[in-house]
Amino acid sequence: MVTDRRGGRSASPWDSFNLGVHVGDDPADVAANRQRLAGGIGVPERQLVWMTQVHGTGVAIVEDAAENPVADVDALVTATPGLVLCVLVADCVPVLLADPVAGVVAAVHAGREGVRRGVIPATLAAMTRLGAHPADVEALLGPAVCGADYEVPAAMQAEVARVAPASAVRTRAGTPGLDLRAGIAGVLRDAGVGQVVHDPRCTVEDRTLFSHRRDGVTGRQAGLVWLDPTPGPG
Repeated sequence: MVTDRRGGRSASPWDSFNLGVHVGDDPADVAANRQRLAGGIGVPERQLVWMTQVHGTGVAIVEDAAENPVADVDALVTATPGLVLCVLVADCVPVLLADPVAGVVAAVHAGREGVRRGVIPATLAAMTRLGAHPADVEALLGPAVCGADYEVPAAMQAEVARVAPASAVRTRAGTPGLDLRAGIAGVLRDAGVGQVVHDPRCTVEDRTLFSHRRDGVTGRQAGLVWLDPTPGPG
């Protein structure tokens, strides 16, 4: 699931359901929002596992919530039921991955640098070490800045396109742009992932979502993925 900016306690410009502790918001308001998030999905707050994201390729395999947030990584992977893996975004792509057969999930912060440097293959490799198979992995690419609104220099576009060719697009102004979700979908399919679902919302265009590119100082929404600890029938 992916949150949006509605229904929290934070004041402007972080209004209102900001979940990021690093953006200048009142820590008490962020804490209240995170507590509300935990209550809304029915888990103890201590089971929400966060990252200190650095736009890199670091991946942490999480077995418990002892280290929280997990420092200097951009992906979390677990096979532990009940742990809720969280990724914070405000234009980058929240990538949520799950192998329901092996019981392995991952949350990935996939911005331009992370995609260029290979955070998606690094995450799939970590999932595989826990028994996942790419053919069984399902992916959700959450709301992010769309290619029509993500103008970049031509050289930067080319650097990302070398890794994720489908990311190279033209903006609505006809200038070089990046559609990171399209690029990530291509990387996932090339790795053998069969099911890739897009949330089509653009963070710049949809004002129910936080967008750093649109607003500068703003909050962060979260992508969440977890294994249900409740045994199924039989």
